[in-house]
Amino acid sequence: MKLTFLGATLTVTGSKYLLEVDEKKYLIDCGLFQGQKELRLRNREPFPIDPKTIEAIILTHAHLDHSGYIPLLIKQGFKGKIFASHATRDLCEILLLDAGRIQEEDARRANRYGYSKHHPALPLYTESDAKESLKYFHCIDFDKIYHLKNNLTFSLSHSGHILGSSFITLINNNNTVVFSGDIGRPQDPVMTHPAQVKLADYLVLESTYGARLHPDIDILTKLEEILCRRASSFKGGMF
Repeated sequence: MKLTFLGATLTVTGSKYLLEVDEKKYLIDCGLFQGQKELRLRNREPFPIDPKTIEAIILTHAHLDHSGYIPLLIKQGFKGKIFASHATRDLCEILLLDAGRIQEEDARRANRYGYSKHHPALPLYTESDAKESLKYFHCIDFDKIYHLKNNLTFSLSHSGHILGSSFITLINNNNTVVFSGDIGRPQDPVMTHPAQVKLADYLVLESTYGARLHPDIDILTKLEEILCRRASSFKGGMF
């Protein structure tokens, strides 16, 4: 197996990991670069490899820094399957279409006021492009093993970050690689808590918050304190 980082290196957006197994190429996550202009411009650069050569995409979760590049990759020739949990696919339908609308609006505004160096300014992709990309999604269940080519298997397990968010475990010839995506807190009162990763030869870990620890507090008590404090700031103590 060969792993190449195509995003989320020296920055925290644009997550894309290229996994090559016996000349077959798989993309783990397919995110947009977000934030400062120098990062956003990277979305308009040619993709480092021919998208037609990618067998499949596997998503950890739906946030745009992990999924938002998908319509653009399809425009460039990707025709494979996109594997994701059911909730990830449903959230991608909301987020990708919204991203397409926003990009169209931004392009119209830039053309109206002439502040883009491009004439005309064009969106990365449109709402229609985003809707087309949903045809490539294949929903899969948690904790089941799925077979790809060349004796490569993968499975999803809960990561507790948002609805549908997943750890991805890939196994090939007894070599195990686990991609964390973003990780939620244990004992969250709303989300399914992260599964315990019991075995990995290689762990590709999102380290955005690696220098921090979740405070040891009761979340519901803390939420109650915040709501009461906000309520008391309104006249009569009412919202």
